[in-house]
Amino acid sequence: MPQTRGLVFARARQVAIEEWDLPDPGPGEVLVRSRCSLISTGTELSAFGGDVRPGSRWAQYVRYPWRPGYSNVGTVAAVGPEVTGLEVGQRVVSHGGHASLVLQKAGLVQPVPDAVSDEDATFCTLGVISLNGVRLARLQVGESVVVCGAGLVGVLATRFARMNGAWPVISLDLAAGRLEFAKAQGATHTLALDAAQAEADVRAITKGRMADAVFEVTGSAKVIPPLMRLPRRLGRVILLGSPRGVTEIDFHDEVHTNGLHVIGAHNSTHTPVETPYNVWTLERDRELFLDLVAAGEVQVSGLITHRFTGDEGPRAFEALWEDRTRLMGAVLDWTA
Repeated sequence: MPQTRGLVFARARQVAIEEWDLPDPGPGEVLVRSRCSLISTGTELSAFGGDVRPGSRWAQYVRYPWRPGYSNVGTVAAVGPEVTGLEVGQRVVSHGGHASLVLQKAGLVQPVPDAVSDEDATFCTLGVISLNGVRLARLQVGESVVVCGAGLVGVLATRFARMNGAWPVISLDLAAGRLEFAKAQGATHTLALDAAQAEADVRAITKGRMADAVFEVTGSAKVIPPLMRLPRRLGRVILLGSPRGVTEIDFHDEVHTNGLHVIGAHNSTHTPVETPYNVWTLERDRELFLDLVAAGEVQVSGLITHRFTGDEGPRAFEALWEDRTRLMGAVLDWTA
């Protein structure tokens, strides 16, 4: 029985390195020896801080003790029965956590092209989340976009909005340093403002029209009401940041009379199988993201601001908690 060591949140604001046993891979399962993993500064920091409302779906997902992480790169250590297309020694990306060995369903494991580095490949899951959100927005060439939140998912959504032909693409974030990353990923305009302060600027940049599509990528429920004033009449609001908490909105005034389309863009909305009507499964989006990185069309190495060993993971989370605006991409190295 293989043994792994990894990060565990015993409770809110308490993280440690622990060891535990893993079963041998069963049917359809893959054991991956980790090389590196990327910290999600949204989901994982919220879980670390205990920002979870009792009775919510967040509370169903985050149950202490909780093992964080879903952006892992490593090599296949063993495969179970009924697994095809994956071999021992193959380099892969998976939804595995921050641990030296992870056991995953084969459907959540994807080969990594030779042209993509380990660190770049760790962005795959967040890239797929961003791809899905932008695709659900159904952008057309020349449509204006506001991305509220310039964390990792926000700046990747900015990149994919530009690749879809959006213009202008306006990035909002109170942290001026983050806006530099958004600009590097294609934002045509950056505003160090929150949504409540941005209406006049968005109106000016869009020549009075307001935005065709507005992405919420802060994860903060309180951002949603003022954000509803940024799209044009019959515009779209895409909830991409898994907002936490209860939101109070006058649906008649803010949504109904303006004909707004509010779109939930959780990663679980991917179609489970390819059909002629929707080909975009998780597997296909992972493949696309890695191909775009391999071709240099999407560049993510510049988003990494900090590196830690796996055993330094607790220190990484404490540093992120103290000031999440100072760190962008934080990678844990499990080979050290």
